[in-house]
Amino acid sequence: MNKIGDSFGSRSSLRVGNREYTIFRLDALDKQNISTKHLPFSLRILLENLLRTEDGRNVTKEEILALAKWSGKSKSEKEIAFTPSRVLLQDFTGVPCVVDLAAMRDAMKQLGGDPSLINPLQPVELVIDHSVQVDEFGSASAFDVNALLEFQRNKERYSFLRWGQTGFKNLAIVPPDTGIVHQVNLEFLARVVFVNDSDRTAYPDTLVGTDSHTTMINGLGCLGWGVGGIEAEAAMLGQPVSMLIPQVVGVKLTGKLREGATATDLVLTITEMLRKHGVVGKFVEYFGPGLPELSLADRATIANMSPEYGATCGIFPVDKESLNYLRLTGRSEEQIALVEAYCKEQGLFHDKNTPEAEYSELLSLDLATVEPSLAGPKRPQDRVPLPKAGESFHTALPSLIKPKSGATTQAPGVSAKQSSTWIQEGGSPAGVGVENHSHEEHVPKDVKSALKHGSVVIAAITSCTNTSNPSVLIAAGLLAKNAVEKGLTVPAWVKSSLAPGSKVVRDYLEKAQLLPYLEKLKFNIVGYGCTTCIGNSGPLPTEVSQAIDEKELVVASVLSGNRNFEGRINSEVRANYLMSPPLVVAFALAGRVDLDLHKDALGRGKDGKPVYLKDIWPSQSDVNSSMQKSISSDMFRKSYGEVYRGDDRWRGLSIPKGETYTWENDSTYIRRAPYFDGMSIKPSAVEDIKSARVLAVLGDSVTTDHISPAGSIKKDSPAGKYLQEHGVKPADFNSYGSRRGNHEVMVRGTFANVRLRNKMVNVEGGFTRHLPSGAEMSIFEASEKYLAEKTPLVILAGKEYGSGSSRDWAAKGPALLGVRAVIAESYERIHRSNLVGMGILPLQFVSGENAQSLGLTGEEIFDITGVSQLCDTFTAGRQIKVRANAQGKSKEFQALVRIDTPREAQYYANGGILQYVLRQLLSAKPSAQTVGV
Repeated sequence: MNKIGDSFGSRSSLRVGNREYTIFRLDALDKQNISTKHLPFSLRILLENLLRTEDGRNVTKEEILALAKWSGKSKSEKEIAFTPSRVLLQDFTGVPCVVDLAAMRDAMKQLGGDPSLINPLQPVELVIDHSVQVDEFGSASAFDVNALLEFQRNKERYSFLRWGQTGFKNLAIVPPDTGIVHQVNLEFLARVVFVNDSDRTAYPDTLVGTDSHTTMINGLGCLGWGVGGIEAEAAMLGQPVSMLIPQVVGVKLTGKLREGATATDLVLTITEMLRKHGVVGKFVEYFGPGLPELSLADRATIANMSPEYGATCGIFPVDKESLNYLRLTGRSEEQIALVEAYCKEQGLFHDKNTPEAEYSELLSLDLATVEPSLAGPKRPQDRVPLPKAGESFHTALPSLIKPKSGATTQAPGVSAKQSSTWIQEGGSPAGVGVENHSHEEHVPKDVKSALKHGSVVIAAITSCTNTSNPSVLIAAGLLAKNAVEKGLTVPAWVKSSLAPGSKVVRDYLEKAQLLPYLEKLKFNIVGYGCTTCIGNSGPLPTEVSQAIDEKELVVASVLSGNRNFEGRINSEVRANYLMSPPLVVAFALAGRVDLDLHKDALGRGKDGKPVYLKDIWPSQSDVNSSMQKSISSDMFRKSYGEVYRGDDRWRGLSIPKGETYTWENDSTYIRRAPYFDGMSIKPSAVEDIKSARVLAVLGDSVTTDHISPAGSIKKDSPAGKYLQEHGVKPADFNSYGSRRGNHEVMVRGTFANVRLRNKMVNVEGGFTRHLPSGAEMSIFEASEKYLAEKTPLVILAGKEYGSGSSRDWAAKGPALLGVRAVIAESYERIHRSNLVGMGILPLQFVSGENAQSLGLTGEEIFDITGVSQLCDTFTAGRQIKVRANAQGKSKEFQALVRIDTPREAQYYANGGILQYVLRQLLSAKPSAQTVGV
């Protein structure tokens, strides 16, 4: 007889060596004439997840059948509940997660519940990697200086995390200066096959993470993707992830990469291809005869950039290469044996005899067609063949030049001088009590005459995308060696840095004797973290910054990262290009991006002759030989042997005590989250949105960086003024990302990106017009006026609204500003979900319509009717009536409601996902108490 919740008799056992495990067999369905052989690898993992978690409530027999009977012609209409094995966090998103959980404990206690119920029910792993920035560079002391400054700035945040580590169960924290979360996950945390220690059940290792590049682990065959922090918090507390059964796009890989092409070139090609095709909200799965030609690290590089091409995930199957990688990275032989046996038993192991699955759409790519490339200057999908780099820059230059100063560019509400400071102020935040450190000595005083449009001022080997891949790191080292031996040097104005994603990189570069050559070109290790890729590039040297400002230059950054959105890398740098690590070194040597490296020389060697890229580019055989000699599994075992220990500074932090957190009233880093203030056990009725004003009219490709920047805080901005009012000096501001535990800073920083273009005003940055007064002011100041007037707000936007990072503050911030609805042409997956999770209504213009075609300027008053019925009976694809009134005229149009699942309708009805979860935990309490404000 089947056990309760096991409708298909899938519960079975598997013996591996001398251990026996419980498993839920996929072929149990096949034995009942429900064929699953056609399912893509990713859907087979989801199917096992449903079989194992079937309870008749969250997961039903009917939902299992719906997934098992999926076909390539199926549409994404059926909702399922996915329960990940674990949750992955980084500190920029992890701190606000712990803040929210601590605030939920307070709310639970005030409502008469048990605060201990607010506790992760499955493993949560947090890696601190987002806080280190490049203050010091180009010197042997760079790492030590940057690590010291990181602790000085973030001591309060780190102490708070140490409280979370002791106050919550199942929360493991990897201390700072260890590595980048996704690389640590790939090299150490990922299990591929997870084992529940309490009942010895084995199942696929799946996860959600509060960083969009969580998909990197797809390269190892683990299914996972990025979600907003609020959705991750719900998952921690046992709430399954609501999703529609996805369409799956198959990408058939053939051939092999040509000489000179790298995994970075491949992923930029795939990003361009898939973004053009359209894969937003879909799974992408790679297969084909080209698969064995890609190393596991190559696959991880491709999977990492799934958010850039818009997919929910970009997954590779488990195969022999996966096992080899697990062995290389020091996983136990017992674990490797379990992975192999389990995957083969479940039909999840890929080899040359694996039949081709069925897909919703099928694309193909011949790896031999991939050519050396870069992407930019504003978006990852804008790939540029290497020979056309200079041509591409000059074509884009007119759109990159800073608007001329004057009345139309002056920031509303501040003087022209203050406006210039706010908008142009250099880079990331300065250090604690330290301005530009010793890097001033790198830059001669005559640098102003040398800098011009196209000069490279930042060259960063950074990010998990590429530093996890030994082939491109070794290639960069060999290229540096060849360059040094030729007598080439990096120009003084280039701020160069090397930020590996794990300490293993340092170990194999040292063993290969390549690190000294990188250091001679100023690519010293500056930290083990995200650094420049997330905007922690640090301030530019004063001479460089002054030259950019005085000559109004469009200068460039080159980085081996995954994102180059406007204002992200450094606020003074308007052109940003993604490329492989060896190309980063090459462009650093050239000192400019406006050239053709196939024809133009990088510089002159010690013999006075021109040196070209072809003269120093390493062969693939040289790269492979160096890798084989310098990388061993012992390096990984040693590096990760005490991964949770941390250094003396980490271990010496004071740790607050108590089940609930004692909030400090004077803290500017950690404040109690306000989302549960005034909350009752029973949610209020959903109401229509009436007499709403427009806060901003935005164009296409508005990213979460535009909505909630992670980088520097300007001293004359609303957030900067708040910090100064609370005794924080500008030198101690740190970054928006580091202050995500304080909603007062973050709400003031919402829409504060210096490159934001609100069509309601003629100025770059976070400004708008308050209506009906017409006064121009910061978006935060306008929102304060609207809140005082009890006026709800809407945002109008174009295509791909909310692309980029998974940051939930891009939804939290607008919610705190008073935004009730967003009307956009299209949304990126994670941000749309985050909006619902914060109780903001995502609406979409119907096909063929947008704000411009409807004549919407932002001066209208909006009524959105039918909202009150949205949560009564869920209907997918429902449209709703919107009326825009202006100057006595009324315009009505229909908008598509982007609440996509019945579960999301419940979240919206409760005012957000966290409120829903809290009410679920309190459902046994009948009293109608409210949480005190």
